[in-house]
Amino acid sequence: MLDLETLATKPGAVILTLGAVKFDPYSDQEPFAPIYLKPDVDKQIEMGRLVNEDTLKWWSEQDEHIRNDSMSSGDRISLNEFTHQLNRYCVGVNRIWCQGPVFDIAMLENFYFQLGVPLPWGYGQIRDSRTLFDLIGDPRSEMQTDAHNSLADSYYQAIAVQKVYNRLNLKNYFDK
Repeated sequence: MLDLETLATKPGAVILTLGAVKFDPYSDQEPFAPIYLKPDVDKQIEMGRLVNEDTLKWWSEQDEHIRNDSMSSGDRISLNEFTHQLNRYCVGVNRIWCQGPVFDIAMLENFYFQLGVPLPWGYGQIRDSRTLFDLIGDPRSEMQTDAHNSLADSYYQAIAVQKVYNRLNLKNYFDK
């Protein structure tokens, strides 16, 4: 499961943070192997990536702790290191989950395209938790904290996918 926080809502937006966890949707095992990356914002702006005034205003209204972490210049990594770490993280992953591929995946694919870096996933690997949550409701409302921290969001989205799979009694027929 991965989640982005950005400075606009269209492909081409500056990416502030990426959080991801690995998980088994068919189990209730705790998500594991978290990764939290903060790519260089200044380099993205130099590349012409987008910053939207409405999104900046939205960020100004978010929890101060979350806003400060997402917007801070500390712990930023180069864009090449960002793609290198994400590519390495995706090795062996069967599915890439996110809360709406037209946002997270579209942003990342645009980013990779702009850098000329091959994607670490195929189009058939993408899964959408938003569609899944429409089946029984979104279980995150009962448990989520730290909304808009990309690592916390990815963690709670993964737990919510597990809850929906469990409630629908979905089985992993591919492992049999």
